[in-house]
Amino acid sequence: MKKNKLDKYEQEIEDSINVDFLDPAISAKRKAFIQQSAKNTFKKDKRINIRLTSNDLNNIQIKAAKEGLPYQTLISSIIHKYANGELGLRD
Repeated sequence: MKKNKLDKYEQEIEDSINVDFLDPAISAKRKAFIQQSAKNTFKKDKRINIRLTSNDLNNIQIKAAKEGLPYQTLISSIIHKYANGELGLRD
């Protein structure tokens, strides 16, 4: 199974959690605060309900399966990228 694909911003946050990049002069309390802030960025605390056509849902599920991730994760990623200006609508 493929590892979930992260966008550039998400990857930077994950890297900052996994690598001790902080200046040793930064206090342990400050380091813990920065790490918790990064983790909170990934926290999903809102639910929505949407209606899709059967065909659209089927196509999304197929694409998600090819990427090796749940279809809800793919939908969430698309919304995240759009909300952050990384994915635009064509005129």
